[in-house]
Amino acid sequence: MRSLRYGQFKIIALLFAGYGALYFCRADLSVGAPLIVDDLTIHGLSRDQAIVRLGSIASLGVLAYALGKLFLGGLGDFWGGRVSFLIGLAGATAFTLLFASAGEVPIFIIAWFGNRLTQSIAWAGLIKVSSKWFDYSSYGTIIGILSISYLVGDAAARQSMGALIERGFAWQVLFWFAAGVTGLILAANLVFLGESRTAAGFPEAKPNPLNLFAGTESPPSSVGALLYPLLRSRAFLIVCALSLGCTIIRETFNIWTPLYLKDYLGYSTSKAAGMSAVFPGVGAVSVLASGWLSDRLGANGRSILLFVGLSATAAALLLLMSVRAGTSSSLLPLLGIGAIAFCLLGPYSYLGGAFALDFGGKQASAASSGIIDGIGYLGAVAAGDSVARISVAVGWRGVFIALSAVSAIAAIGAGYLCYLSAKASRAGRHLP
Repeated sequence: MRSLRYGQFKIIALLFAGYGALYFCRADLSVGAPLIVDDLTIHGLSRDQAIVRLGSIASLGVLAYALGKLFLGGLGDFWGGRVSFLIGLAGATAFTLLFASAGEVPIFIIAWFGNRLTQSIAWAGLIKVSSKWFDYSSYGTIIGILSISYLVGDAAARQSMGALIERGFAWQVLFWFAAGVTGLILAANLVFLGESRTAAGFPEAKPNPLNLFAGTESPPSSVGALLYPLLRSRAFLIVCALSLGCTIIRETFNIWTPLYLKDYLGYSTSKAAGMSAVFPGVGAVSVLASGWLSDRLGANGRSILLFVGLSATAAALLLLMSVRAGTSSSLLPLLGIGAIAFCLLGPYSYLGGAFALDFGGKQASAASSGIIDGIGYLGAVAAGDSVARISVAVGWRGVFIALSAVSAIAAIGAGYLCYLSAKASRAGRHLP
């Protein structure tokens, strides 16, 4: 047992470090956005044109991420989660270096599209490896721990890159730095990451006995056998819709917080980059607390926390709408961003994590996670181009009103999921 615990700890550490490193190769575009916009204006674009162009690049990247999750994420169920995870790390490193070496918008688009496409299969790979190393009774806690990897990685990336900007480095240095961090973690995972605990000589992990594939122990025989039980489940489709709404809100703050803090509130570029870490930083606390709590609230716990969190997020977004421009001396904007992170990111982490494991078990956990996240990121394409256009046309207050409406609609869907979850729990069967 002690040897198994050591092996599980090693797997957690490798997956945590690997997925956290990927966010260095995402935060670089967000943190470097003010500098890239300035660079584009030097080359002949107006500031508004540069912002919209950058938003289009971000949206195309999100589209690549969504398509990859939808159509490539399930490959981990056939070739193993380890392969998917390593491809994500390798692609992020290579395409980030390409972006840093580019000087023209078309190359930016190709590099960012390739970066997000290869990264798209990494989370499904992480989920697949987790299903082979951990029992279902600890899904909430384990996925909670692994889910904060991207928040810790995002916060660390923003703080360190903010320090680089403060020392006068150009935006290209941020991308070289991100590629270096990810390349080092890729090497560690290549050497030490194991596919499953049975391969290491331990008993097989126990899946949720009520998962949609509980009737068989054999891997899916075809793509149809993999997808059909998922797509016929009402609860699974509701979770996909919730992922769409939550990801729109999350990606808006991931992409645009530094520019919002600089242009609307008046922070310096370096301070805006550092202060934007409040969103992933507070979110990390939320994910840990929510994961631990969901394992103790029983079968309906995750649905309840989703409903409460999304309702509170809608209220916090309306509060942020009341902030006036140029109020960098006030703590209210940062408190509002922190409140949204705390209410949203913990429950959000269930969707492509613990819920995916609950639905897919060992047989289809990668496909389940990929579909849930992929649907979410298809909607989140709007977080790049559309949010840029709304902010230019009607200002940031209009952005927060729209996001509040999205959160309120998602809260209604979470309420219905609570009803279905309670009904299934009483009947002793999986979600319909």
